[in-house]
Amino acid sequence: MINIAKRLVGGILFGGLLCLAQGVLAQDIAPDALAKKVTDEVLIILRSDKDIQSGNTRKVYELVEAKVLPNFNFTRMTRLAVGAPWRQANPAQQQGLTNEFRTLLVHTYASAFSQYRDQVIEYRPLKMQPADTEVTVQSRIKQSGGGDPIEVNYSMEKTEQGWKVYDVIIAGVSLVQNYRSTFTNEIQKNGIDGLIASLTTKNKTLAQQTAKK
Repeated sequence: MINIAKRLVGGILFGGLLCLAQGVLAQDIAPDALAKKVTDEVLIILRSDKDIQSGNTRKVYELVEAKVLPNFNFTRMTRLAVGAPWRQANPAQQQGLTNEFRTLLVHTYASAFSQYRDQVIEYRPLKMQPADTEVTVQSRIKQSGGGDPIEVNYSMEKTEQGWKVYDVIIAGVSLVQNYRSTFTNEIQKNGIDGLIASLTTKNKTLAQQTAKK
């Protein structure tokens, strides 16, 4: 759907996106330390689970649902991706957009997990003041085989539920900004409902493709 998806499928996002662990008092742990902790836990699963290694799509989706999705502010992500037209959408349309965008990212992240090939993730020292409620966690993904490292930064906000991701910047390209151009074009042509319908169709196609694997 957008060019950034190709990079996601290449295994770029999977580790660093796992920023907050369920059952952990996330607000008491620095965002970068928490990111590393959970990433290490997930990497162990990816390396040891024979079903995932053999291409078990169901288990990959379960891992995404359990470890990735609870740790995003999807409402804010969707609002940023839609841009100004978000304010024109009624509550039902906003919820519909959020649900479909979330589902789209499920498929994207599951594809990235499936392409895991022993990449190594390094986190840079966090620049953060005690009172900060928004931070940028910087990481670098070192490719197996000696490819150039890929810079991946995570825009995070502190909420009552802990730190949440609301944007990902890959090699200088913002995920939500990259989606915005696609979403804007669709809204200009067919309105908010047209974008929802387009996302719904895309998600159904991806679900059918997954079911065949």
